[in-house]
Amino acid sequence: MKVIIFSAPSGSGKTTLVKHALEVFPRLAFSISCTTRSPRGEETHGKDYYFLSPEEFKSKIAEGAFVEYEEVYTDKFYGTLKDEVQRIWDENKVVIFDVDVKGGIALKKYFGAQALSIFIKPPSVEELERRLISRGTDDEATIKTRISKAEEELSYQHQFDKIVTNDNLSDAKKEVESLIQSFI
Repeated sequence: MKVIIFSAPSGSGKTTLVKHALEVFPRLAFSISCTTRSPRGEETHGKDYYFLSPEEFKSKIAEGAFVEYEEVYTDKFYGTLKDEVQRIWDENKVVIFDVDVKGGIALKKYFGAQALSIFIKPPSVEELERRLISRGTDDEATIKTRISKAEEELSYQHQFDKIVTNDNLSDAKKEVESLIQSFI
């Protein structure tokens, strides 16, 4: 029963690398997180996230339904359901997580040696800002918030098992493949 945790500041390429890993390794299965934020772009409930109201989320906290959760911004919760991890393990697969940095640290503490935690690092904060702007999914104020949060998140990178700098996507993909291959 293993898990692989991907964490990074928003815009580092984490989701792209997770999708790549899922294509390369059929034994991996994506853990769908819960969130109280609204869907972005083409995101759908039950595929990208379980979209819950803040009230529904708080009710699940009270039930003890989460492996980990965090209030990232006021009433903006993200979390990992215990049922979701068990569902994947019941399929005899390795769980892969795409979570924020604090969530990644919490998951590593929870799963210990069963987990490989990978921090995806952007080449620079300036490049990160450029990527977030070019995505076109967030307004200027949201981007500024994400950049200031990224600067803080970068200070946690050494709490992860491995750090992959995503300055060249094909190199980052190869490095991720090698790390996962060794782990599973």
